[in-house]
Amino acid sequence: MRVEEPVRAIEANNAAHIAATFTAPGAAVEVLKVSSHSSPNSVAGALAGVIREQGACEIQTVGAGALNQAVKAVAIARGFLAPSGIDLVCVPAFADIVIDGEQRTAIRMLIEPRDMHDR
Repeated sequence: MRVEEPVRAIEANNAAHIAATFTAPGAAVEVLKVSSHSSPNSVAGALAGVIREQGACEIQTVGAGALNQAVKAVAIARGFLAPSGIDLVCVPAFADIVIDGEQRTAIRMLIEPRDMHDR
């Protein structure tokens, strides 16, 4: 069960906001909410930082444009993390969420590191 805790907004090139929602204690996965207006480079930097600090991250998107930005961000983050010997694995799933009282279907991607030396 997820508990909405403080939401931290990260300014991204004056064009996008990525809201990082913290989950309940014991469930230490941070969720980056990506929109179609999010900068892939900014999302990639946030994703790489969360992976380095916490080891895993979730990205939540609603709509094709948001998913497109998120996938580009994962590709860019792979480049940021490769020199450290970290590759990324992405596990997508559907999630039912409520936005402004309206039921929506989101795509959530669990992003985890895969050690490049284990291949």
